Amino acid sequence: MDSWLIWLTTAAVLALAEVFTLTVALGLLGGAALLTVPFAAAGLPLPLQFLVFTFVATVGLLFVRPVALRHLVQPQGERFGVDALIGMAAYAVSEVTGVSGRVRIGGEEWTARSYDETQVIPPGTTVDVMEIKGSTALVYPRE
Repeated sequence: MDSWLIWLTTAAVLALAEVFTLTVALGLLGGAALLTVPFAAAGLPLPLQFLVFTFVATVGLLFVRPVALRHLVQPQGERFGVDALIGMAAYAVSEVTGVSGRVRIGGEEWTARSYDETQVIPPGTTVDVMEIKGSTALVYPRE
């Protein structure tokens, strides 16, 4: 079997493996194998083919992969739904304890519990929404 065909098959297998792993590394190795195909087809000796593959793979893994990973893992720009309530100020409508209570968040009344289960928050206190669990806001009083 010709070496260029082996490199082409290797590139296809690595690209397929990348689809299942999404690590970017296997895709870059597949790209390095694909870039080695023309050198193998031109009749370059096998050790030099490995040298071309190694060079391209190293450049890809050291310089391209970090940039690609930064673009894949971008922070969420906008929070939606109940996630948008976290960090907002709320108003304690009734006494809030570690077991029960009511707060008003942005005009809506929510069931609430104290974030610190031992703390009792009196009505009329301004609190911060620390977390939302189901339909209950976990709140902590503002200092």
